[in-house]
Amino acid sequence: MNFETLIWVWTSQNLTLRTIEHLQMFFVALTISILLGVFLGSFMHYKKYYSKPIFHFLNIFETIPSIVLLMLLIPLLSIGKVPTIFSCIIYSILPIARNTFVGLNSISKEYINVSEAIGMSKWNIFLKIRFHMAFPLIIGGIRISIVYTMAIITLGGLIAAGGLGSPIQTGIHMHNKEILIITGIWTSFLAISFDYVASIFEKKISGRFGNVTN
Repeated sequence: MNFETLIWVWTSQNLTLRTIEHLQMFFVALTISILLGVFLGSFMHYKKYYSKPIFHFLNIFETIPSIVLLMLLIPLLSIGKVPTIFSCIIYSILPIARNTFVGLNSISKEYINVSEAIGMSKWNIFLKIRFHMAFPLIIGGIRISIVYTMAIITLGGLIAAGGLGSPIQTGIHMHNKEILIITGIWTSFLAISFDYVASIFEKKISGRFGNVTN
C-alpha cells in the first residue's frame, strides 16, 4: 500500500467530511452522556434508595449488544444519526453515573466535618468539596465512555448515520481491503488519541488531588 492509494481512498471516500461527521456525533453524544451521567450520579448520592433500581436499569442496557440496540431503535427513531447518538448515550451514562456516585460517596469524612465546622452550606460542600475531590473518578468514567461512544458511532454506519462507519461499510460491500485498512487505521487512531488525552488528564487530576477518599 503506497501514498497514492492513501490519497485515492481519502478523496474517493471523502474521509475529511466523514471525520467531521464522526466527531460531531461523538461530541454531541459524549456531552449529553456527561451531563446525564453526572446528574444521575449526584442524584443517587442524595437519594441512595434509588441507586439500586437505577443501576439495575442501566445495567440491563449494557447487556444488550450494541448492534442489536441500534436495530431495536430503528422503529422508534428511524435510521441515521439520532438512533446512533441515542445508543451512545445509553451505553455511556452508566460508567459516568457509577463513578460520580462512588466518587461523591467515598470522600474522607474529615473533609466533610471540617467543612461543616467552618459553616459551609450543603451546596458548597457538595460543589467545592465532594464534587471537586470526586473529579478524578468522574474523569475515569468519562474515559470509559469515550471508548464506548467512538465504537458505537462507527457501528452507526450500518444504519446510514454517516461518519467513518460509512466508508468501512463501503469497503465491506466492495471487498476493498485498502478502504477497510486505511479507514480502520484512521478510526483507531482517533479513538486511541482521545483515550490518550483523557488518560493524561486523568493522571494530572489524580495527582493534584491525591488520596482524598476513605
